[in-house]
Formats: sequence, structure tokens, C-alpha cells
Amino acid sequence: MELDKNQEAFFALLRAGLWEQEVRLEPYGEIDFPAILDLAEEQSVVGLLAAGIEHVVDRKPQKKAVLQFIGRTVQLEQRNQAMNYFIGVMVEKMRAAGIEAVLVKGQGVAQCYERPLWRSCGDVDLFLSDENYERAKAFLTPLAASVEEEYVREKHLGMTIDPWVVELHGRLYGGLSGRIERELDGVYRETFGRGVVRSWDNSGVRVPQLAVENDVFYVFTHILQHFYKGGIGLRQVIDYFYLLRKCKADGMTGQAKAEFRKTLKDFGMTKFASAIMYIMHHVLGIDKECLLLEPNEKEGKFLLNEVLLLGNFGRAETRKEALETAEGHFKRFLIYEKYNFRLLSHYPSEVIWRPIRDLKASWKNHKKEADEQKAEGKE
Repeated sequence: MELDKNQEAFFALLRAGLWEQEVRLEPYGEIDFPAILDLAEEQSVVGLLAAGIEHVVDRKPQKKAVLQFIGRTVQLEQRNQAMNYFIGVMVEKMRAAGIEAVLVKGQGVAQCYERPLWRSCGDVDLFLSDENYERAKAFLTPLAASVEEEYVREKHLGMTIDPWVVELHGRLYGGLSGRIERELDGVYRETFGRGVVRSWDNSGVRVPQLAVENDVFYVFTHILQHFYKGGIGLRQVIDYFYLLRKCKADGMTGQAKAEFRKTLKDFGMTKFASAIMYIMHHVLGIDKECLLLEPNEKEGKFLLNEVLLLGNFGRAETRKEALETAEGHFKRFLIYEKYNFRLLSHYPSEVIWRPIRDLKASWKNHKKEADEQKAEGKE
């Protein structure tokens, strides 16, 4: 895909924010900064663009645009500080009640950033052993303003403890193949059976996180899941960018990288991973030593186009309007599959098998609901 001047300027500022390095804007001519701010908000990377603007050495943006970025950044800092405080209090209270949890995804990955408080934060995701998952449900549910329906097989329960959305995960499944789920079960055993974790010092509170090698695999599967189900944005790609840098900083061995590549190959995920590596290296500028496999230019350009088209978790995707107005599960299913068929020439196996897996999962959930209703009728 060909980027226009505003998009080129956007990526120049993004790289300046990622690397904390000088940037010149003169090569891009007249820049529409309100449009760049819109794109940054759509992709949930306002903080990184604000950091990039600090490093402009030739033509500064208009004062109004700078003030808008400053305002958004102050809001990000305040929200992150409040979330970190909430996490610290919650982890301490759960620990006092004998419940240990591992922080995964967003706020955990944020700690790899140069400026963690400038990352757009989302939910609080906690990964727990089977025993602690049940304890956490009983402990946190009374504190919640609302509780979502539980996914029993996946051991997933979401709730809102004002104003934060907290998600409990007894497993790290994401609707991918059974083989990938079995590999994620290995992450579960390593985390809770062997106690292989790293920690974040959250203002004196020790918050466990996945070991970085496990984090690299899990976050990758999470990105892949969202790519197939609704789209990914630059924030998810940049989270992975920082994880790869941390792998290099922590000295991820050649053997660990080789095992990761073998896992990707065994599970048919190499093409998508090589597309991610293309964006990492050719768009974001990460060193080749940080990459886990060779970039694929064709797939990388296709993925970049998808990222810019769909936005953060598919927020800019027009299919959402059709889904919101569609009547019935089957119609929504057809809309999803029509969307997925655009991927046929790139990921044929996933496009062909995903509808079968979705229908099978839907049938199991329908049967479970019917069995529960039948059991209630007998009581």
C-alpha cells in the first residue's frame, strides 16, 4: 500500500516516540495535525505521537495541535496512575485472602514501554490457577457493580469494579485451534506448576507477570485471535514491539527463538508472524536481532493495510454497524464469515476451518444452555 503524506508524517512521529530520537517534518510538506491526532486516537497511540512531537527539530506543529496532544497525554497519565493504584490495592487484598494472580496483557505489557504512563490502558486481566480462579470469583464478585456471563469451558469471567473492567482468566484460550490451546495449557503448567514468572514492582507491591518467553507466545496468539475476529491496531503491534525488545534485553537464547519458530511452524502461524516482523523491522525500525523470524514483505504490507483500515481491535471497521443491527446468531455468523473470506488468499486454512470450529463451539454452548434449562425444570 502507498502511504499519503499525513500517514508518512504519522509514522515518522511514531518512530521518534518509540525510539526517543529526533525527527524532521519538512520532508512531508503541509501536515494536517488534527487528522494525525484522529489517526493516533483511532489506533490508541496518542502517547507515542506526543512523545514523538517532543523530538521534532525543524517545524513544530501548531500550538493548538500541541495543546491537544498535551491534554490527551495528561489524561493518559492520570488514568494509568489510577489503574496502577487500583491494581496494587486489589493484588494486596487478594494476596491477604490467599489468592495469587498473574497480571497479563495490557497493563503488564505497558511496563516494557519507555513511558508506561503514556500507553492507552484498557482492562485489568488476571491469570489464575484453577483453585485461585474460583477463590477470585467469590472474592471479587461482591465488589463488582456488574458481572458478565461466565465462559465456563474457557474459565473466563468479566466484571466491572467501578470504573475498571476486570477479567479473570483460568485459561488463556482465545478461540484458536485445539493444538494452540494445548500449547497455552503448557504456559499454565509452567506458570502455576513450576512458578516461572517475572515481577513488576508497582510502587512497592509485587505484581507477578508471565515469564517473557511465555508472554511473547501468549500475546502473539492474542493478536492473532483479534486479527481473525475483528481486527488489530497499532497499539497491539507496538505492545509486541516492546516485548521483543525486552526479549533481547533479557537475553532470550537462540534455542528459545528456535523453539518459538518451530511452534509457529507446527501450528501454521509462520505467515502471520512474518507479517508482524515486517512491520516491526521495516515500519517501526526494530533491529533484526530482535526479530523471531524473517519478515515477509507481501504479507507485511497486507497486514499494515489491515491495521490502518480497521484500527484498534477493529473499532474503525464498518462491519460493526451491520453486526449491531443483524437479527439472530446465524446472520451475525454469516457477516463474520463474509468478513473473514477477504483473508482466503493469505490464510486459507484458518478461513476454511474457522467456521467449522465456530459452529461446533456454538452447538456446544447451545447444548449446555439446553441441558441447564432442562435440569432447572426438574428441580
